[in-house]
Amino acid sequence: MRMMLRTIMGCTMVLTSTVICMGAVKYIPETVKVELSLKVPGNDAVSYQLRPNELKDSYFSYEWCSDEKLPITVFHKVEEQGEHTQLTVQLTAAQDVYFHYSQQLRTAYRHDDCLFYMPGFWYRRNLRSPKEAPSFHTSDSWLVREDRLSAPLTGIFSEKEKRFVVVNRLDKFTTDALATHKEGEIILAGKTSLGFTGFENRNGVSALSFGFPYREAPKSYIRKLTLAPEVTAFQLLKKGESILLTWSILEGNADDFSDFVRSMWEYCYDTYAPCIVKTPHSIADVKETLSGFFVNSLVTDRPLIYNSGIHLKTKDCVSNGQAEVGFVGRVLLNAFNAWEYGWQCNREDLKANSVKIFDSYLENGFTKAGFFKEFVNFDKGYYEPIHSIRRQSEGIYAMLHFLAYEKASGRRHPKWEQCVKKMLDMFLQLQSPDGSFPRKFRDDFTIVDQSGGSTPSATLPLVMGYKYFKDKRYLISAKRTADYLEKELISKADYFSSTLDANCEDKEASLYSATATYYLSLITKGEEHKHYADLTRKAAYFALSWYYVWDVPFAPGQMLGDIGLKTRGWGNVSVENNHIDVFVFEFASVLRWLSEEYDEPRFANFVEVISTSMRQLLPYEGYLCGVAKSGFYPEVVQHTNWDYGKNGKGYYNDIFAPGWTVASLWELFTPGRAERFLLD
Repeated sequence: MRMMLRTIMGCTMVLTSTVICMGAVKYIPETVKVELSLKVPGNDAVSYQLRPNELKDSYFSYEWCSDEKLPITVFHKVEEQGEHTQLTVQLTAAQDVYFHYSQQLRTAYRHDDCLFYMPGFWYRRNLRSPKEAPSFHTSDSWLVREDRLSAPLTGIFSEKEKRFVVVNRLDKFTTDALATHKEGEIILAGKTSLGFTGFENRNGVSALSFGFPYREAPKSYIRKLTLAPEVTAFQLLKKGESILLTWSILEGNADDFSDFVRSMWEYCYDTYAPCIVKTPHSIADVKETLSGFFVNSLVTDRPLIYNSGIHLKTKDCVSNGQAEVGFVGRVLLNAFNAWEYGWQCNREDLKANSVKIFDSYLENGFTKAGFFKEFVNFDKGYYEPIHSIRRQSEGIYAMLHFLAYEKASGRRHPKWEQCVKKMLDMFLQLQSPDGSFPRKFRDDFTIVDQSGGSTPSATLPLVMGYKYFKDKRYLISAKRTADYLEKELISKADYFSSTLDANCEDKEASLYSATATYYLSLITKGEEHKHYADLTRKAAYFALSWYYVWDVPFAPGQMLGDIGLKTRGWGNVSVENNHIDVFVFEFASVLRWLSEEYDEPRFANFVEVISTSMRQLLPYEGYLCGVAKSGFYPEVVQHTNWDYGKNGKGYYNDIFAPGWTVASLWELFTPGRAERFLLD
């Protein structure tokens, strides 16, 4: 059901009060809190609570003043514009001054009744995340810098009232400034476009808080599982200079949190109107360049032959002894992509390399029980004894594509078929009564991590196995996974623990859920088909919410900004890992299919944004984008105040995994694989 949006006659936040009024939020002077903080270098900032003076016959609606004369004037203009209220704030300096401006808008909802949304960073209460990451485990109030978010927006949804209030920033984001410190009160080295947004608990009432320049509280989040002290930025406003800041506020109804997220993605897409990124690279150009990875990363002097694609150093991209079947390595999927491309382009080198990889894994790539040796470190003489349903599934997925391609070409591989079928049969033994699969397990089938968040990764090979082997047991098992997904993830809007290097709310859980039900919709008909399609669409909105619809600014001297990176179309990773990357794989095909299934052009249009935007960092001679070798596509793209281990905003971490980035982009640029596999 579509939400009915109602205008909010308001724009900031309420002074402390214990009265909770149900209904629309009103812009009433008694319910608004505005604060201006001024800083003299070398001294603590001084904060001033401002009071409103209503203006008659003026362009502005209010002037906000202090009891003492301040060197900055503050004016608000409040405009009703259709379904939302627009707030414009003008700050003008009477003398050179360093300032920080903030405001608050109390909702009509009890904090305990609310779930919270900051796209690409915060979902519900982030209770799937550990206390070392932003979550309610640490605080029930959070303010963050806008570039952490896939849209500069905060939403508060009352489960009890089935209503929401949202604030989003509308200004042009063109500049950022370097800062010498990351905590406390900091003075920016120049001008920034970045403010802050978030939610706070004010005496049991939920409030939206926002302002400029950025602030993070009660903690900043600077690297994985590392909360840091809060930070407040101050910017210089020179005498006679003015700055205009614009926010939009809206209130509306939603059936549940999923309906709220759907509406917000559509609203953000329409508001920020992301368009394709112009790059000189055609899909053929991209594949030709990426194919260099297949050649230059090949390791042939170990019992397993593989493309070295994990834990490489960006400065040299030298291969190492680590081979990983799925997740960040994607050895078998890269081998299949190289095989298929080799036949398409008559590249005998690629075909020969892929044969070596497949033959080595057939001979040396299985455990005693018959699972893949999914991670092997030859440098340390070690292989991972704990299996993951995700990596095993991704290995089977790759091999089923290989087998189907070969079968269509008149070639068969009975030994591989036997190994793959054995693994699928073992999957049936692993499946829990509720339809889920354990996240991690051992070779003897004992469970290490019962969490079902990775379950949708198993759906894909099960559906493909049903199609390839004509074995209905696999389809029955796949449908049982969908029952679990519907009950525990999709209906609860609770997508978690799909990625293997974190245990939290993440993009990949919703993306895999959408892909899993897409597969089932393709293989079924009638009402069953429609049911799975509806689940696909519902999960897809959550996956989409992780993808940027705006371009975050960078400071001069930050490499990503200097080479002109546009962040629209790139996806944030998870609550724990706050950087963007090119994880798409088949999601683009899902969106194209949904666009036709539901006559929703936004989906197909956004695929083109993703497709063009993710070509920007393609490394080739003369344009290596910060990595040492052509075709080794970068991974950890640090777009905000984030340091995955090295370097910080505007750069990459010094270690990366091009194994999965190449595989993801290859599938992005090879659309419709599932449909060809399941419908031919």
